[in-house]
Amino acid sequence: MKTALVITHVPFEDLGSFAEPLAHHEYRIRYREAGVDNLATRDAYQAELLIVLGGPISATDETNYPFLRDELHLLDERLQKARPTLGICLGAQLMARVLGSRVYPLPQKELRWGPIKLTADGRNCCLQHLAEGVTPVLHWHGDTFDLPESAVHLASTELCKNQAFALGKHALGLQFHPEVTSRGLERWFIGHALEITATAGVSVSQLRADTTRWADILESQGHKCLEQWLRGLATAAGT
Repeated sequence: MKTALVITHVPFEDLGSFAEPLAHHEYRIRYREAGVDNLATRDAYQAELLIVLGGPISATDETNYPFLRDELHLLDERLQKARPTLGICLGAQLMARVLGSRVYPLPQKELRWGPIKLTADGRNCCLQHLAEGVTPVLHWHGDTFDLPESAVHLASTELCKNQAFALGKHALGLQFHPEVTSRGLERWFIGHALEITATAGVSVSQLRADTTRWADILESQGHKCLEQWLRGLATAAGT
């Protein structure tokens, strides 16, 4: 069975709805907790798929979070060798940084449900299932990144130009969250309570109302998105 090694930064930001498509494609899911588990191991490099999830820390703060050095080294190794890699939110920022791009704060946080605008390349890849008019996605970030020179630009929002990028068929970086579920987000509303309170124009009640409205359709469309990307990995690997 193939292994999907998943790095988390806070326990409640997990694979969410993405666990089901991974199991369907016969991936055994193994979690590693950043800051607690050793990330500098050969099995992390050798895993058939690496997924780096989000978290409330900066992708450039190795001083306070030295484990980021191991994550950056791992991502650098995998991307150089075209090993299948998916980064979501912080994970995408770390990927962009490894690829030589700047990571920096947005003028204001993007913390809301809202659509993404796909580029022509985005409309012709797995993100077509998350297109504007099909489903909004969850945005929950204060930082952004410049598009890596070697990457293909896939999606944007008005506030954040670089919402998604791809490297060939083997790597995908997503600034937004396509993996969230209605039930799982209740843990986010607790765990990120201070951030929600400190962000102007954002409230738990509005986030919960939007989650009730949109989470189920995002879960369905997110499955289709990940399924298509995983099929692309299998095709590229000749399996």
